[in-house]
Amino acid sequence: MPYTPELKELIKIVEKTRPERVAKKRNGEEIPFLSLDERKKRLDFHPDFKTEGRRELKVGPSKGYGIAHEIADLLEAGSRVAPEKVNLSEPAYETDVLVIGGGGAGTSAAILASQHGAKVIMATKLRHGDANTMMAEGGIQAASKGHKDSPYYHYLDVMGGGHFTNVPELAETLVTSAPDAIRWLEHLGVNFTKKADGTLETIHGGGTSRKRMHYAADITGAEIMRTIRDEARNLADKIQVLEFSPAVELVLNEHGQCAGAVLYNMETQEYFVVKAKAVILATGGCGRLHIQGFMTTNHYGATADGIVLGYRAGVPVSFLHTVQYHPTGIVFPEQAEGILITEKFRGSGANLVNVEGNQFVNEREPRDVEAASIIKECVHDGLGVPTPTGRLGIWLDSPMIEDLAGEGTVKREFPGKYILYKRFDIDISKEPMLIYPTLHYQNGGLEFKETGETRVPGLFVAGEVGGGIHGANRLMGNSLLDIIVFGRIAGTSASAYIENGVKDGKLTLEHVVKYNAEVAKAGITDGRVAPAIIPNYTEAEVRSRQLTANYIGNVR
Repeated sequence: MPYTPELKELIKIVEKTRPERVAKKRNGEEIPFLSLDERKKRLDFHPDFKTEGRRELKVGPSKGYGIAHEIADLLEAGSRVAPEKVNLSEPAYETDVLVIGGGGAGTSAAILASQHGAKVIMATKLRHGDANTMMAEGGIQAASKGHKDSPYYHYLDVMGGGHFTNVPELAETLVTSAPDAIRWLEHLGVNFTKKADGTLETIHGGGTSRKRMHYAADITGAEIMRTIRDEARNLADKIQVLEFSPAVELVLNEHGQCAGAVLYNMETQEYFVVKAKAVILATGGCGRLHIQGFMTTNHYGATADGIVLGYRAGVPVSFLHTVQYHPTGIVFPEQAEGILITEKFRGSGANLVNVEGNQFVNEREPRDVEAASIIKECVHDGLGVPTPTGRLGIWLDSPMIEDLAGEGTVKREFPGKYILYKRFDIDISKEPMLIYPTLHYQNGGLEFKETGETRVPGLFVAGEVGGGIHGANRLMGNSLLDIIVFGRIAGTSASAYIENGVKDGKLTLEHVVKYNAEVAKAGITDGRVAPAIIPNYTEAEVRSRQLTANYIGNVR
């Protein structure tokens, strides 16, 4: 659907203010960044600060911790399986390392574990590569050579973006491992965008003090996933991939070590057991829970499964009270709503402007501040742009990029989005995009160490399922970095754990029995089960967008 006549009239207001905004940009004039006090006040408009949006957990190792209702519903649910009916004595598969998740973190972990001599099974809910990694667009941060940068400045940006709440050891590991992660990806064949002399192009992202965002046009995640997926598939003699086989419970042994998982075959609807010497959880995030009713950028399988599995096994959660809403998700055309509009647009010069054509925030504020500013402009100040169905958005003035960098820049630098909008007869090199914050990232997750270890021996985590790296807010480009850095670390650590000797013992789901009993004792008797596996849009009211009014998960 192209822009309606009403929206085209409003676009004329944007076009009227554009020359002055472009001139200011060329002269280096910017709206000042907000002070720390101003940022705190602005964050009052962020969904995370709505106390009615979360509640304290009644069960588990983080009992009393307040998190979003939608995630709490899953953590306070019973198991999908009856533990006493699962045959643990005859596992369908046995391996050294079981990787649960087939996105960037899981694939990186599998590659490194296999290179250290481990036999690997990678179980993925959908197809190998069906993950949020594929949908990451803008870039990957790393303090590579030049730009007067170093891991020191990267660390300060990470900590500042997270409001200095991050786990310092995790943030340090992220930034100091970043340059090597880029070299590894280049060695495997990732086609990063480069200058004529062969050096990597870099741009700013929100909250960055240096230009350290490496990218592959506007399909960086897809390019990384393509490359590492091919590498894993080339190691087929060492890495076995089980597709459409999500995990529904972790299995421990009598010594309290993680020793495998119960998987579900989505085609045959049968449960089966994989026995392993070590397990890596790399299941991604929770976007498909549509927390607080927001649209989402996330792929169909992002339902917080790993959080449920690890939590039941005894791993606390951390920073799970914070969720990232990406400032710029498509709000019109509604057929594409929720889809991410990369921060690279703002890094390349596009302004955010309201219905009056005025810029109202510096485009390089951290994501939570940026999102809160957009929500404030639309909901509180009444300066949002109305869509045909009565929703509100803000203009992202992409044609500015053409004025600043020359004709053809948008099509060349943002081919994915250019083609997407062309399907709706919208040319984003000439017409701005209409956006609104969209649920994007699970800032928190399972508690873990910089080695990838959790408090359950033999259980490791990597990627979005882990919490603490980014504190209360993640900066652009650190998610793709996170999955590569900690995926590689988890794979290496898991293989080292096996080499140091693992006690074999009787497999058990006793922890699940105890957890089910704790749920019952807490008086939770609604029959809810978890993990959800896939979102269910049929048993809840679906309003005029891709969200559920009440997320209930699919039934046992």
